Amino acid sequence: MEPVALLGIDLGKHTFHVHAQSKAGHQLWRKKLNRAQLIQTVANTPICRVVMESCAGAHFLARKFAQFGHDVRLIAPQYVKPFVKGNKNDFVDAEAICEAASRPTMRFAPAKNEHQQTVSALHRTREMLIRNRGSAHNQIHAYLVEFGIAISRGPAAIRKLPAVLEANALPPRLIVLLEQLRDHVLYLNEQIQMIERALKALLAEDEAAQRLLTIPGIGPITASVLSTQAGDAKQYRTSREFAASLGLVPRQYSTGGKSTLLGISKRGDKHLRTLLVQCARSIMMHIDKRTDAMALWVRQLLQRRHSSVVACALASKLARIAWAVLCSKTAYVPHPQRVVQ
Repeated sequence: MEPVALLGIDLGKHTFHVHAQSKAGHQLWRKKLNRAQLIQTVANTPICRVVMESCAGAHFLARKFAQFGHDVRLIAPQYVKPFVKGNKNDFVDAEAICEAASRPTMRFAPAKNEHQQTVSALHRTREMLIRNRGSAHNQIHAYLVEFGIAISRGPAAIRKLPAVLEANALPPRLIVLLEQLRDHVLYLNEQIQMIERALKALLAEDEAAQRLLTIPGIGPITASVLSTQAGDAKQYRTSREFAASLGLVPRQYSTGGKSTLLGISKRGDKHLRTLLVQCARSIMMHIDKRTDAMALWVRQLLQRRHSSVVACALASKLARIAWAVLCSKTAYVPHPQRVVQ
């Protein structure tokens, strides 16, 4: 039998479908395995390339299989879908993974280490708590408006809620409910602060994140996400490729020799893209106080473009700077102001 050159694995929660093929692309065998059988089978397979979709559980298995000496690659699911032949099933998906991985121009996703996954989990939990806090805020406002009471927005509303309840005649059961929602908001605030303290502690131990903090507008949360998602950023050939992976470059729809550029593509990590746009807006708020070349570029751009367009352009520039800082392993040094022709 020919040696195994490529091993495609369709991941599941309890069962895994494996497709093995030779260097010429011929199917050698395929199996349905549980988790223990999968690890044992891959450990006993001669060193080859193991390919999986980048989804839940893939990063743990990638680290596990790399310990056996295999060349482990992860592919984004959207790049695998076009290679599915005929009706969809798990073995066909595993074969499609092999077919996609054999393309010479295929893009692969880097496997995350344990530290990166831990930081990512903290960020996702923080996002969830912030959403829940916003929902509780909205519920409080909605219940009060139903009884003709309109209060201010934001954290000040929660601080003033006891005085509002005392000054208005409301049903006793509603007062109890509103107090419970207020306690829930205060609890969520405490949990969010605990996670942010944990992120700052991890940030202090991360040299790459410390270098990212030298970039204008980049704060601890954004630096932590960038360090986790991008790693050393060497999987991206250029800074523009990194910005494109975050959906911060124009979406192209060109045909017949006519180039048409639309709005930003909004691909990649939505959370990181949102944070970079917020960083850009924070710079724009105080742009008059800055005197470096970036400030001059932003002021000139604001004279002829809408502020939202400028925010996206500046977010793309920040992503490119972050790529350069991560790849070169040096801190950001602002360029002196110069006149742009």
